[in-house]
Amino acid sequence: MDETTKKILGVFEQISQIPRQSKHEEAISAWLVNWAKGRGLEVHTDEVKNVFVRVPATPAFEDRPVVILQGHMDMVCEKTPDSDHDFRKDPIRFIFDGEWLKADKTTLGADNGIALAYALAIADSELPHPELELVFTVDEETGLSGALALKPNTLKGKVLLNLDSEDEGVFTIGCCGGVDTRVWFPLSYEKTGDGDVSMQLGIGGCKGGHSGGDIVRHRANANKLLVRTLWALFRELPLRLISVSGGTAHNAIPRDAEALISIPADAVSLAEKIVKDRVAIFQNEYKDFEQHIQGSIRKNAKQHREAIASVLGERILRFLLAYPNGIEELDPSVYKGGPLLAETSNNFAVIRTEEGVLRILSSQRSQVMSARDMLTQKIEMLAHLAGAEYQSGNGYSSWQPNWDSLLLKKAIEVYREHFNKEPRVNVIHGGLECGVIGAKHPGMDMISLGPTIENPHSPDERLHIPSVRKVWDLLVELLKVL
Repeated sequence: MDETTKKILGVFEQISQIPRQSKHEEAISAWLVNWAKGRGLEVHTDEVKNVFVRVPATPAFEDRPVVILQGHMDMVCEKTPDSDHDFRKDPIRFIFDGEWLKADKTTLGADNGIALAYALAIADSELPHPELELVFTVDEETGLSGALALKPNTLKGKVLLNLDSEDEGVFTIGCCGGVDTRVWFPLSYEKTGDGDVSMQLGIGGCKGGHSGGDIVRHRANANKLLVRTLWALFRELPLRLISVSGGTAHNAIPRDAEALISIPADAVSLAEKIVKDRVAIFQNEYKDFEQHIQGSIRKNAKQHREAIASVLGERILRFLLAYPNGIEELDPSVYKGGPLLAETSNNFAVIRTEEGVLRILSSQRSQVMSARDMLTQKIEMLAHLAGAEYQSGNGYSSWQPNWDSLLLKKAIEVYREHFNKEPRVNVIHGGLECGVIGAKHPGMDMISLGPTIENPHSPDERLHIPSVRKVWDLLVELLKVL
């Protein structure tokens, strides 16, 4: 590993010592402010703790246009079931594995901590560059609320490099818009039968991943597999639902889910067979995409004498079975020989039973805002018909691509000259802050780029170390010519 890469990853490791779960960015925001003040740089924050740093131009570059380097502070906090990591206080533990950097049973947080590392390393260097605005936003991962809190026309620069992409050699110039929907059922309870036993049902071992970039890769959703298993049990034996839990974040495909149920003691063997058969079906459905799907049902240590009322429980199961998940529409370009991309999708993200309420969270995405809204309305109408309460957020807009972007043309030219090959240009199914920032700053010329990150939003997240240096070299050259 060369010294430049070591420096960048060293900054990233410092960042990774600081808790930065979405909506809890106070510590990393304060650290960034202190970092800037310690170097005599002009820095300020806004009411949501977004951080803005001004880096003066180096000599002979004072007359160049201001360039914005932008990334988000927060990270998706996912871990394996056997990890004891506490994201509220524990540092991320790095593991170097050949050409890859990963974490110890948790998300790495390269999405998007590596963006902060790049920006700080450039600001802390003597490399030539125009005046820079470093813009570090909070809470990107749960709804882009940091970007949404930006005041219109407050950024000085009109050229923005978003450092939140995950494929080296690819420039992103557009993304989906999205919105979250919450559905909840107030629960009522009845006594279970005298001969009933409480059983713990679990479905897990799924790959999970990013609900934007990975949803087109035929990843299994543990919440959906659990519901299908519950329905198979319900059709064959008297099942009473006690609680359901699965998923962790709106933009992470659920990897594990579980339910607590009550069934007659003499139906345990049948239940075990049904679960075994279901798991075999799931393994076959995903045989080329998932290798570790598993399921189990066992007696629970505590016997529950109350379960969700039978009529309500059946209504909930029917609703969950009908709940949309996965790709709703493919990008139409696929039918003209284009790449396989999702146009519209939904992630059945989180389900929880807590304090007498069953709650569901889903995340809808689309390049077409009317399609996003139609899918959201479909979910709301299903909730209405099921007698549930529901609420959808305001969401965020898509970023429409500008194929005539002068910044894009210059980036392609620099990449071609520096690496002697052509970069790719794409529009992604995930959400980026560029759409929000561009809507608040008309005329902003933007692209998104970054090093190669695989399996973001899951404990399998890993960063390709050689790509870190390639993106650095590209940034250095771009800042010379912009």
